[in-house]
Amino acid sequence: MALGFSGRRGGELPAEVTELIGRGEELTRVRAMLGQARLVTLAGPGGVGKSRVALRTAADLRQSYADGVVLAELSELRDPELLPHCLAMVLGVPGQAARPPLDDVVEYLRDKHLLIVLDTCEHLVDACAMFADVVLREAPRVSVLATSRQPLDVPGEHTFQVPPLPLPDAVVLFARRAAAVVPGFVVSDANRGDVTALCLRLDGIPLAIELATVRLRALPLTHLVARLEDRFRILTGGRRTSLPRHQTLRTAIGWSHELCSPQERLLWARLSVFAGSFDLAAVEQVCSGGDLPAEEVVEHLIALVDKSVVLRVDGGDGTGGRYRLLDTIRQYGTEWLVQTGDAAACRRRHRDHHVALAERFYDRLLTADQVPLYQALHSDRANVRAALEYAFAEPEGLLSGMVMATKLWAFWQTAGLLSEGRHWIDKGLSRHPRPGSGRAHALVVSGILALMQGDLEPAMDRFQEARRTAEQVGDETVLAYALGYIGGVHGLYGDADRAAGYLDDAHARLRALDDRLGLVISYYQGAFLRAVLDDIPGAVEMCDQALRYLGATEGECMITSNILLIKGIVAWDASDRAECARLIRSAMELKRRLGEVWGLAHCTEALAWVAAQDRRYARTAWMLGAAQTLWRRIGTPMFGVRTLLRQHDRSESAARAALGSDTYEQLFELGTQLPLDRAVALVLADADTPTHLAERDPGHRPGGPDGLTRREREVAALVVQGLSNREIAEKLVISKRTADAHVEHILAKLGATSRTQIAALAGDM
Repeated sequence: MALGFSGRRGGELPAEVTELIGRGEELTRVRAMLGQARLVTLAGPGGVGKSRVALRTAADLRQSYADGVVLAELSELRDPELLPHCLAMVLGVPGQAARPPLDDVVEYLRDKHLLIVLDTCEHLVDACAMFADVVLREAPRVSVLATSRQPLDVPGEHTFQVPPLPLPDAVVLFARRAAAVVPGFVVSDANRGDVTALCLRLDGIPLAIELATVRLRALPLTHLVARLEDRFRILTGGRRTSLPRHQTLRTAIGWSHELCSPQERLLWARLSVFAGSFDLAAVEQVCSGGDLPAEEVVEHLIALVDKSVVLRVDGGDGTGGRYRLLDTIRQYGTEWLVQTGDAAACRRRHRDHHVALAERFYDRLLTADQVPLYQALHSDRANVRAALEYAFAEPEGLLSGMVMATKLWAFWQTAGLLSEGRHWIDKGLSRHPRPGSGRAHALVVSGILALMQGDLEPAMDRFQEARRTAEQVGDETVLAYALGYIGGVHGLYGDADRAAGYLDDAHARLRALDDRLGLVISYYQGAFLRAVLDDIPGAVEMCDQALRYLGATEGECMITSNILLIKGIVAWDASDRAECARLIRSAMELKRRLGEVWGLAHCTEALAWVAAQDRRYARTAWMLGAAQTLWRRIGTPMFGVRTLLRQHDRSESAARAALGSDTYEQLFELGTQLPLDRAVALVLADADTPTHLAERDPGHRPGGPDGLTRREREVAALVVQGLSNREIAEKLVISKRTADAHVEHILAKLGATSRTQIAALAGDM
């Protein structure tokens, strides 16, 4: 279809899966505008190709930005308040600091050289305008390329109106897409008139043309043109004047709609309640009923895929197990759904389906289903948001919305969406003030998320209110949880005696209730408190108790990794750094499966201390840099415990003294610039320097240390001396172009982005 891109992880540019036709002049103009302005908005009607132009431009300019290009696809986002949360996610800045997520994003961007693509802004134009305005003022090396049906109207904005395809390119587009539908189709003298007439009638709008080509499966070209001409003649009263372009696209979509069967139309309408992508199971649950039996849904879904109304989305593992609607087609379906009178019922089914997913995730948290259920929720997070929005919009849905947000506590934590989780839970608490078990549980979870952000006072307030509410309604389980977390906060405040009293009380209540999850958490909370109090044997025993009570659940990651992390810190306190490294590496492997930033930060920090004790000071320096980037996102390093913070200072001082301040700072800076996945891979690969892992590829044949050839090492040495590429060429009697190429290869192999970074690594080559 018009976008022509495959699925991939959020924030990354997609790979093109269909050829971009024409647009050479537009691409040149937009690139030039980005050279002159830091905010460029591509405007135009739906389906005209704004996204294709923006994404190709971004791909072409990727190397021009030291920190790359990031894509934020906004069509699935409906609540403007969640824009900062969405941006934090695609930028890799989980909303975990105890401040507004927009502040986290701006702080992250302040020293970045980056291009952000905001795709489909028109329904969030005020929120996008505010974000762009802040970025232009606060992040001087960040540029924004937006697509919208209207300009953002921000000072400094340059707007480019994306035109429809000129006739020659429109004909080529039709021919290429038609050949994919009808093998062997070509534009010839015999059919050129019909193709030209059709492209003119569709105003050169790429999406409209692509929708038309799909009909060639069922209709000969001459019939296709005649039917389209009849439809336009009716709409224009027989006059040859063109409709407005937005009406042209709507007409093309409506025409496709009329060619669907009644059941396919009904499914199209019901699918419009989904935000982002969706899977077959969700479609069968949400869209079946009445004239659309569940057993027939898959047949009609396949038919809509064949008609290019629904797009298959690569699930990232090549399965292609998810689907989506283009935004323009979804809007058409939404209007049709309202006309059917089925909108409210369909949205309730969508809400209830996702409430059930949240409850299943919560109930299966300590089983092998944990990771696949988490990954399914992560893929479905746009629909989770949509379900919560609908729940909180209707009085009868408030309680179910609050229950859903509460039972997703482990999802919010692991996905790095702590601020978003608090947003939803606090919205539920404000709109559902009546005492009850649901409110008491929500108060506890709101406190947990605040606690993980280092927001101790609000956390304690939530736990105390949860305690009072649980006592009022007689909910013993929530009461036990509240008491345990009150004890944990007292421990962080340094009041060990009160902390121990609350934790012991909570533990006894949880044993009486036989609450497995609560007991496991209680054990490792107690272990951490005992470690802080230097009771090493007691801390080890509590960790082992937690692991025994958890059991050998194959595939469980979230809780086991927390226990291993705490046990590793206990081993550090016991001066057993080999055991510390073993345990924390095991925790890190589990947390990597989930991409859990909070846990990975603690693991990276602790392993940097081990490196310092082993006198591997280059490793210490860059790992502390990598951890520092994560701490900026989280807010409170190492639980805020003074003894652990002092260990950070000792490790830094030892590395700085051994390396010298300049080299230490250079390696530290390299660590801060590493993407999370690369940083984790390097830590687990036991790398001394933050270089590429190319030498670990069985197919790679390195020419020397770090994979550099002898000539590349010579060039690197001259770079360290401060020579320019031209001076290096003269010194080695090679062409400047060859010197340029050598430097580029060195940068790539070392994972560096500047000549200064080459210098920082020179001692390890």
